[in-house]
Amino acid sequence: MCGRVFVKSTLAEMVRSLGFADPAAIGPLDNSFPRYNGAPSLIYPVIVQDEAQTGSAMFVQAKWGLVPAWQKEAAPGRPPPVNARSETIATNGLFKRAYAMRRCLIPIDGYFEWKDIHGTGKDKQPYAIAMKDGAPFALAGIYDIWRNPETGELLRSFCVVTCAPNELMATIHDRMPVILAPADYARWIGPEADPADLMKPFPSELMTMWKIGRKVGSPRNDTPDILDPIE
Repeated sequence: MCGRVFVKSTLAEMVRSLGFADPAAIGPLDNSFPRYNGAPSLIYPVIVQDEAQTGSAMFVQAKWGLVPAWQKEAAPGRPPPVNARSETIATNGLFKRAYAMRRCLIPIDGYFEWKDIHGTGKDKQPYAIAMKDGAPFALAGIYDIWRNPETGELLRSFCVVTCAPNELMATIHDRMPVILAPADYARWIGPEADPADLMKPFPSELMTMWKIGRKVGSPRNDTPDILDPIE
């Protein structure tokens, strides 16, 4: 799964690095980034195909944790899903509409995963995972827009698509987020209904990971030293 990310750049730097997307609709997120310990339920900048159907890409704000447009209430007694499995995303009733019509890119600098050391779930070692060259990258996501039936207020939300692990990630976990190559960004957010072949493990040789301290376990800890490697 993927339940925690980090973004070391400012919002302005992120926009510049992904210059193909129009930042006009992103809104006031400047004070939220960098974010060294990004958790679900927070607001993130994601890239979608222009919702006016012009065919271009645009930055928008979205909350991590998918609330489908057809759902009657925003929080129906359970946390919204933060991940969607690639193997069932096209058929699962919770995800299939968003997958077919509303896919997004989630720009990050890296993410965190925990290795279950003894197989009991009681002792886990956190790792930070990033690109070997340190460059930002984009996760594959789906999003939807839910309208509050009482107030008419719109909530845009998303979740991260996951797949089987590559050789690197398999040493610590049985899932990983779908990481997209830049050449596939336009296709992922484009009109194609089922770009299934893009939901695959990213090449291990382009990635790196390192052990970090357990401070990352609490989202309240949001400082650069979270990324410091440990022996």
